[in-house]
Amino acid sequence: MEQFAALLDALVFTRSRNEKLRLIAEYLRATPDPDRGWALAALTDGLDFPAVKSSTIRNIMKERIDPVLWSLSRDFVGDTAETASLLWETAQMGENGDSAPPPSVSETVAALEAMNRKSVVTELPALLDRLDPSGRYALLKLATGAMRIGVSSRLGKVAFAQAFDVSVDEVEEYWHALTPPFAELFAWAADGDAPPDIANMPTFRPFMLAHPLEETVVDMADYAAEWKWDGIRVQLVHVANDSGGETRVYSRSGDDISATFPEMLDALTIPAVLDGELLVRGNVQGGEAGPDKQGGAASFNALQQRLGRKTVSKKMLAESPAFVRLYDAMVIEGEDVRALEWQDRRRRLEEFLPRLPASHFDISAIVEAESFEALAEIREGTRDDAIEGLMLKRRDSPYIAGRKTGLWYKWKRDPLLIDCVLMYAQRGSGKRSSFFSDYTFGCWNGDPDMGAELLPVGKAYSGFTDEELKKLDKHVRSKTVNRFGPVRETDKSLVFEVAFDSVHESKRHKSGLAMRFPRIHRIRWDKPVHEADRIESLRSLIRD
Repeated sequence: MEQFAALLDALVFTRSRNEKLRLIAEYLRATPDPDRGWALAALTDGLDFPAVKSSTIRNIMKERIDPVLWSLSRDFVGDTAETASLLWETAQMGENGDSAPPPSVSETVAALEAMNRKSVVTELPALLDRLDPSGRYALLKLATGAMRIGVSSRLGKVAFAQAFDVSVDEVEEYWHALTPPFAELFAWAADGDAPPDIANMPTFRPFMLAHPLEETVVDMADYAAEWKWDGIRVQLVHVANDSGGETRVYSRSGDDISATFPEMLDALTIPAVLDGELLVRGNVQGGEAGPDKQGGAASFNALQQRLGRKTVSKKMLAESPAFVRLYDAMVIEGEDVRALEWQDRRRRLEEFLPRLPASHFDISAIVEAESFEALAEIREGTRDDAIEGLMLKRRDSPYIAGRKTGLWYKWKRDPLLIDCVLMYAQRGSGKRSSFFSDYTFGCWNGDPDMGAELLPVGKAYSGFTDEELKKLDKHVRSKTVNRFGPVRETDKSLVFEVAFDSVHESKRHKSGLAMRFPRIHRIRWDKPVHEADRIESLRSLIRD
């Protein structure tokens, strides 16, 4: 555990991507199995210990030290694991009077897996007592999964590939078919064994991704355009095996979300790997969605009601049935088609589509435009809740994992804008733990000159620079009029111009509205608050 703790310490204080890769690769080469496999899973967010949550740590700490001291310390430090590791008192001693030796990573994982909600209150402290502050920090980060050390799942896989001089694309292919501590993966990469056998497993393949279009202008003779739909990108995989066949639904990050959308599992029964956007049906079929009139999809707000659910009720399945609007294909009838040009894959997918149930599958329509300027006009004139913008795909592009310059572009529609008034603020986490950086804002429910009140309509913590954050933090501190635990209420004197993608009705908010992806577009230091927008202005932007 000491080596893993040292690795985390080094990663926390390293900003360079190349240096992070070097540190992880060096650790993987020097550390034996299965410790390195468990460590790699922890770094890539592949471990889950249900008994240990942040609230568990808070409750244990409040029993060991004064609760007020804990709250003040946590508020100042901004990280639960770091605060607990520094405040912990190592009092546990072995029978012979010596401290018990630190646990290995494997021993720690086994102990955490065995804990339940009752035993964790005694067994977790026993582990912490065997470690120094760095070790306790590493253990708590591993236990809660909240690393926040600047290491993404992708970076962990790249580090693994660099450590053993193998292709990261191959690592991605095998990764999602295996489970921690990845014994087969290390045996292949480090020891030269045969690659893991995943032929009959419903395995996730890495998605091909797009670059933002930004200022790029493309020749429509070389590119095809299609709508970018506002759902969740998914991959449906079906393989034939001894059990008669198996289907899985994977999210963009490779998480298995089959249980959340069980209606899709029986919809694909032919060996294939399909790339598309998962949506739910709207109340009105065939709703207008641009010049191609392709409809049937409800807004993301309707889909959101089903996300993250381990079980889905019959009522929800009936009221919000899921379907997939296909973008591309990686495997069709057992044949890997990723090396084909996009136009050939598209033709193959169109030929394959009639063999799939129309209730569960359709295909994202091509947007016809003679020129890039004409396409820009089409994009500008389209405002549908189920559309995020356009995708531009080079007609001769193979399906390549990751982002490759010049092949695919995403051209999102311009955001909606509305003026809101800052109402509440809360401190952030990590590097922002000393700043009030999370802002709740509202709109007037009538004429402010006639006594109307502000109702919260959203919350944002992005869209401003570091210098602007300092000014906002100073504003919150000097304009605080009330406190509710960690939340400060400010006087109503500052206007934000808020950008967002769409707005929907919501029973969970007092205003009856909820924004999609709100972020601070501009800070209107100059604008009087009575000129901020009203609830009805925001409501008028709802698209049925």
